[in-house]
Amino acid sequence: MINFWSYKREYKKNKISILNRIARSIESGQIFFGQELKKFEKDFLKKYKSKYGVAVGSGTDALLISLMAIGIKPGDQVITAANTAIPTISAIINAGATPRFVDIDENYLIDPSKIENAITQKTKAIIPVHLYGQVCDMSRIIKISKKYKIKIIEDCAQSQGAKYKNKFAGTIGKLGCFSFYPTKILGAYGDGGFITTSDYNLYKKIKRIRFYGIETLDNKNKFKNKYYANENGMNSRLDEIQASILNFKLKKVDNFITRRRNIAKIYLKELKNTSLKIPFEKNYSRHVYHLFTVYHSKGFEIIKKLKNHGIKTRVIYPYPIHKMKAYSQYFDNKKKLTNSEIKSKGIFCLPLYPELKDKEIKKICTKLKLILKKI
Repeated sequence: MINFWSYKREYKKNKISILNRIARSIESGQIFFGQELKKFEKDFLKKYKSKYGVAVGSGTDALLISLMAIGIKPGDQVITAANTAIPTISAIINAGATPRFVDIDENYLIDPSKIENAITQKTKAIIPVHLYGQVCDMSRIIKISKKYKIKIIEDCAQSQGAKYKNKFAGTIGKLGCFSFYPTKILGAYGDGGFITTSDYNLYKKIKRIRFYGIETLDNKNKFKNKYYANENGMNSRLDEIQASILNFKLKKVDNFITRRRNIAKIYLKELKNTSLKIPFEKNYSRHVYHLFTVYHSKGFEIIKKLKNHGIKTRVIYPYPIHKMKAYSQYFDNKKKLTNSEIKSKGIFCLPLYPELKDKEIKKICTKLKLILKKI
């Protein structure tokens, strides 16, 4: 069986180092806000060339805190793609706002040409989702945001290390939100997230919000580091154990990305003359291939046949957000999100993670090409 994803090979390779770090974290006597967290925040910001930022409890929290920090309130609207993960939308709604869905382009990313038509007087933010490992067309999105004075929050959950015109994902908009869920480019062995920004005042605010609204930075504030809420916040902490694991893996993340790109090269070479629609790297972008997503009109049939050959795949995502019961109320049925709906019926992702072996990739390609010839 070839799994779609597994952490076990990575863990087996690094087991002793990881367990030693976990033990050291526990023995330090500080479970939260200790030296491991401080080091991780510092090193993450340095690596991805962001001035300020904080680690939080999850990628979902990163989005919610960012929305809270820019002042999103009930009645506001936030534009994002219909082809995204549920957390992008739940964060918008939990912040009190209403999502406005926009269709995707040929690369499964938000279509900048459709954004302007979705803007109303209530629109306060745009969340471009850098899906599958590639960055959205940010120049066009920034131009729109400036024209209408709308803030940009980048959803970088699947794009850590990706670049747009030599700028890292998460450093282009007002805020960048990352996830360290185990399947991600940099995965913890639990939940975790990060928020980046170049705005010091926003940095102070997100740092307060993640810790119940308590002030921890401003020396002039008489309530600094006291159990006193300066504003409404929440509890969103990256614990020392997860921080220690991420510190270890952050040193290896460039190797992870190189391996992902090399696996993608094999797929692209082997599958280029098939009936599959395969990914392509935009000329302005550096793709990190968090996922290798393909499309075929008979995608679900192909998935079943691959499973019969012991090859697991995954559909990300099988249902556009506006088609889900929980969120259909936020969508104007008169509008059409054609690409989002068509692609959701035929997209699927092939196995891709750093520990996947070349012989396994070749087997996947061989079996897939045989299936495609017969389908």
